[in-house]
Amino acid sequence: MHNNALYYPSASRRMATFGKRGMVATSQPLAAQVGITILQQGGNAIDAAIATAAALTVVEPTSNGIGSDAFAIVWVDGKLHGLNASGPAPQAGHD
Repeated sequence: MHNNALYYPSASRRMATFGKRGMVATSQPLAAQVGITILQQGGNAIDAAIATAAALTVVEPTSNGIGSDAFAIVWVDGKLHGLNASGPAPQAGHD
């Protein structure tokens, strides 16, 4: 077992990336920059994720939309929280 992050046993050469103060990864650089800006202004990872998702609806409208499924593992106030927000939305109070 290697503990060296730069050791790549397979030919794919997918690079490991590290961040000391935060990181945002998206399929679109402009959306990633929105999340980074939120972090730089003092927001947390949840704030950055929401802002990034909103930006993706503008820069990649055919691939993203507000109101989709969400999966997250987040460390907040010293506790690990898991979110599985998938599936249909509940119906409003209409019969």
